[in-house]
Amino acid sequence: MASRLGVDVGGTKIEVVVLDATGAERMRRRTHYPSRDYQAALDCLVDSIRVAEDQCEQCAIGVGLPGFIDRETGLLENAFNTPYNKRPLRRDLEKTLGKEVRFANDANCFALSEAVDGAARGARVVFGAILGTGAGGGLVVNGQVIEGRHGTAGEWGHTPLPWMREDEYPGPRCNCGRIGCIEQFVSGPAKNRERDAMGEEAAMTRFVDRLARAFAMMINIVDPDVIVVGGGMSKHDEIYTQVPPLLRKYTYHPDPRTPVVRASHGDASGVRGAAMLWPA
Repeated sequence: MASRLGVDVGGTKIEVVVLDATGAERMRRRTHYPSRDYQAALDCLVDSIRVAEDQCEQCAIGVGLPGFIDRETGLLENAFNTPYNKRPLRRDLEKTLGKEVRFANDANCFALSEAVDGAARGARVVFGAILGTGAGGGLVVNGQVIEGRHGTAGEWGHTPLPWMREDEYPGPRCNCGRIGCIEQFVSGPAKNRERDAMGEEAAMTRFVDRLARAFAMMINIVDPDVIVVGGGMSKHDEIYTQVPPLLRKYTYHPDPRTPVVRASHGDASGVRGAAMLWPA
């Protein structure tokens, strides 16, 4: 396959990239939805893909998006901020384009991009953590995305914060409807709430300890070769200097040596990973 086309579906925009056989970008384009109407948003998605297809011949198409496509109903689930939630996006897009389209959660695409040619290049097991308005996660093993039975593997953000302390229990209510999810402790908005209440230094101290607990849980379960961090919170150097030493307080292994690294491709990792859902 000479060229691959990746699409990153967000809450307000669609980003498209075309990668050549070497993984180099031939073009990248961002478009905002004209409205929240499903058909209008679908037409916008199709138009964005067709404009990008003019830059390549027989492009394979991969789409990264929030949530997951339910394998029983075919509906997109948990993509609350997009116009496509609870809609048969795969069916409608493939019917309109007349070709197969591969879909994956955007955090899985992020992890795949960093595993193939990013900060985790060469690692066998990669956990990708996106710390932004939420806390997404993706798992890649031997260059392949691990999705699980329901397509929700790696969704660490919607498990309870481990080793919760008395002053943390039961935790804030999450957007998913449950209480005490990791997302409500390590996302950007969560950290900013703490900052407003107690100041930047104290908030960051609590943030890195909570992140260490959450990463320790993933190390206990998956034991990745590397943890790659993306999203708006990834700019904080404390994640890479303070979290690794804290891991030994919480992991089953007495001296964990799991590297915690910043993503190489930044905001482009998701759309690049979507293209990489197809082999080069």
